[in-house]
Amino acid sequence: MTNQELITHFYTSFASGNAEAMAECYHDDILFNDPAFGTLKGEEVSNMWRMLLERSKGDLKISFSEVKAKETSGSAKWEARYTFGQTGRKVINRISAEFEFENGKIIRHTDHFNMWKWSRQALGLKGLLLGWTPIITKAVQKQTNKLLKSYIQKRNEN
Repeated sequence: MTNQELITHFYTSFASGNAEAMAECYHDDILFNDPAFGTLKGEEVSNMWRMLLERSKGDLKISFSEVKAKETSGSAKWEARYTFGQTGRKVINRISAEFEFENGKIIRHTDHFNMWKWSRQALGLKGLLLGWTPIITKAVQKQTNKLLKSYIQKRNEN
């Protein structure tokens, strides 16, 4: 599979809700970063996607475009449409992804999106007023990482 096909497979799997197929695209030493979770490593990354897909309960629409890849790096644009669970507000998040590859797998995955735009949609007035500040980013990361730790703990108990 080429690196471009690998990215396409990753997002096709995401769009169909298949977290296990997404996880297979990652190197064991995957390093992920985005504004909502901060930096995650290894199995945390696959568990993040598992958790997000499970928590969405089918209310997550993924589309992607502009998939590009070279020998060691690649990129894509993707969009997530969903209802933010804490507030019940509709969100359309447009994301730019960057990838690095090693041994036919994704070893680095970085998602970039505008936290202020996201927080305005997800959090309403609070996001509008504070979404551009590090306060919101830190609060969101604290909450998402707490949810992820709880998810991983429950998964390991089963």
